[in-house]
Amino acid sequence: MMKRYLTFHKNNGISPYIWVILFILPFYFIFQLSTTVEMVIGIILTVLFFIFYRIAFFAKGWLVYLWTFILIGISATSTTLFSYVYFAFFLAHYIGNIKENPTFLILYFFHLISTSISINLGIVQQNPMFLQQLPFVIVIWIAVILLPFTIHNRNERGELEEKLEDANKRISELIVLEERQRIARDLHDTLGQKLSLIGLKSDLARKLINKNPEQSKQELKDVQQQARTALNEVRKMVSSMRGIRLQDEIPLVKEILAAAEIKYDGIDEVTLTNVSLLTENILSMCLKEAVTNTVKHSGATICSVTIEQTWKDIILTIHDNGTFKAPSMKGIQGNGLLGMRERLGFVNGNLDIKTDDGTTLVISVPIDVKQSE
Repeated sequence: MMKRYLTFHKNNGISPYIWVILFILPFYFIFQLSTTVEMVIGIILTVLFFIFYRIAFFAKGWLVYLWTFILIGISATSTTLFSYVYFAFFLAHYIGNIKENPTFLILYFFHLISTSISINLGIVQQNPMFLQQLPFVIVIWIAVILLPFTIHNRNERGELEEKLEDANKRISELIVLEERQRIARDLHDTLGQKLSLIGLKSDLARKLINKNPEQSKQELKDVQQQARTALNEVRKMVSSMRGIRLQDEIPLVKEILAAAEIKYDGIDEVTLTNVSLLTENILSMCLKEAVTNTVKHSGATICSVTIEQTWKDIILTIHDNGTFKAPSMKGIQGNGLLGMRERLGFVNGNLDIKTDDGTTLVISVPIDVKQSE
């Protein structure tokens, strides 16, 4: 029981107790009245206000206006006759929960004007009970001004956060679906043809095993070779599906450049923070593609790689002293630039090419600390 109470208090704070006090206060003011008739009228108005207040939360369309105007009338009457202004606080809370902006604004200003008039009448009448609680009346009047907008904006923000969360879930589902389709396409393209060929050659070898043993042996060798090729391609697919860290890619870049007799002049250690595995994977693939282009097409003798992380993005720079060959040049199939742009587009990245004093590729990717690995 105590655990349940502590949980309730943690989630709601003191607001439930404030509401309880506001529910009880009307009766305190009612029993201060001089005649029984006034007390009965006060009790009836109070009970009706709370009943109508509850019904108003379920109202829709024009009924919202009807119940709100009735509640405003009871609140103004209670303020004028019984010096009880606290019903205005209930109404401010209710109006703040109205979702439609035109309805919210109309009822907000109507409530604010009626409450201001009622308070001014109480001051003009010089009612002692009303004047005694004047500081609290001012607090309620400020609440009537600020509370509806606070609640309204909070609800709108909550709805936007829910929509954003739903959109993120949908995007995650689409990413998973796209990845499944990609794997299915890769399996079909790599294994489908190879397995079909293995099946055909196996059938042919079985038919030739008695008629032409030598040709049957050759077909079986082809089957063996195709099986090894298929296994190798499956291993490459699995390797490409695994996440690649930039730190793991640097030694491979050095080996590729060393084999091409190109001097490596760049970083040896990569230290990144708040970067998802997806982002590092894409940057690694872009780095590998850029270095491959340098080896194949640039004729460079020196290649440098630098990585800089700022508060908002990661900047990967690959520079060589070779010659940039445009995709339109004969024998150049786009230098893999199109594939790099497509990969970077998936993480809102950007690719900039500079051809002054060699070739420089500047790759920038925004940091998304919310992405999980």
